[in-house]
Amino acid sequence: MRRRFAGLALALCAVLPGVQLSSAPWAYAQPEPAAAQSVPAGGPAQAWLVADLDTGRVLASRDPYGRYAPASTIKVLLAMTVLDRLSPDSFARANASHTTVECSCVGLEPGQAYTTRQLLEAILMVSGNDAANMLADMLGGQQVAVAAMNRKAALVGARATKASSPSGLDGPGWESVTTPHDLAVIMRAALQYPLIAHIMRSPSAQFPGKTIHNQNELLTRYPGDLGGKTGYTNLARKTYVGAAQRGNRRLVVVQMYGSGDLYGQAIELLDWGFSQ
Repeated sequence: MRRRFAGLALALCAVLPGVQLSSAPWAYAQPEPAAAQSVPAGGPAQAWLVADLDTGRVLASRDPYGRYAPASTIKVLLAMTVLDRLSPDSFARANASHTTVECSCVGLEPGQAYTTRQLLEAILMVSGNDAANMLADMLGGQQVAVAAMNRKAALVGARATKASSPSGLDGPGWESVTTPHDLAVIMRAALQYPLIAHIMRSPSAQFPGKTIHNQNELLTRYPGDLGGKTGYTNLARKTYVGAAQRGNRRLVVVQMYGSGDLYGQAIELLDWGFSQ
């Protein structure tokens, strides 16, 4: 078990820019038996992980390599893919095909022009599936966007991740998959994009015809929250990836196939992590 957790720490570090690997042995394993009772239960999430965002040290996890449906957490990967290709100020006009999608939706209006930045705010703050579809079309279409997302996932080290839709919606024959480990890697990479980091920690944004409000409750419930993304489908159940900072330390937390108050459970994991 120690080797597996150490390997996870090394895998995280190997793909996180700015993290220097040392030749010294890594002591990033499961807590010693004497301290085992202090390891958090993680709540009812079937798989979870809490790790140091900057060093890759995994503090605790359950089934970190298990493959689960990501639901809307995959939109974090979409955001990076978009910013690799489009200027935040580029724009397009919505059409009816963007709005005929299973919601949650931000409420795009056919014929209305939207900038890339506004659509990124829509997918990261209110999980707009309609905005995800429009961004995919701006990248060249759904299939082109999904292929680009999968290339991006492999590039940052999330090699077990496979997107099948830009929004995270799933169905027979097009199920997206990822792992707690991969979501931690994706979140770390995404926070290196200044615009993504800014949007994730913004409580609200002006959108054409309305003000949208960030649905991530930890922005108000947890001091030092750096942002996060939730998701839900019948297949994925509740999912969450987020990060927080206390002093000079930054932690990432991932929960997959969860139920109940995932925000409360994330708080417990973060509090435990910062106490280590």
